[in-house]
Amino acid sequence: MKRKRENVWLAVAGIVKHDDRWLVVKKKYGGLTGKWSFPAGFVDEGETVDEAVKREILEETGIEAEITGVLGIRSGVIKEQISDNMIIFQLEAKGGELKAQESEIGEVAFRSQTELLNDPDSSLMIHFFLGKSNDLSGFSTHDLNPGTQFGYTNYKIFNLR
Repeated sequence: MKRKRENVWLAVAGIVKHDDRWLVVKKKYGGLTGKWSFPAGFVDEGETVDEAVKREILEETGIEAEITGVLGIRSGVIKEQISDNMIIFQLEAKGGELKAQESEIGEVAFRSQTELLNDPDSSLMIHFFLGKSNDLSGFSTHDLNPGTQFGYTNYKIFNLR
């Protein structure tokens, strides 16, 4: 069934930790092709955001995870017409077997913070949430530029820590 998203999108991303390593994927499509990013996807009809993030993580990586918090909200406007919104959850890996979803994911791995921050193939979100901004506490707003490949005319991350 083709999903109808119209011009307001709601997505989720999961920052999953296990033994001081972070769960990351390399997608086979879109603006993040070949880049390490957090497992993410759209919320489906009839599904809550917490159900969606756990489903996306399991589908993309084979890992079962439990939510431990909400870290932030990413909100952007694509080509001045599509409102693209994402809730970023913090989770802890609880089980499953690491396995990439063949149709969408090229690689899946648990990698250390140092590995990810030093890898030129790590996404903006990885740098934002695992980098220096990780030391921020309390609410803050950050106007960022994820690159021209996405077509964003406005892009913000609201840090909820």
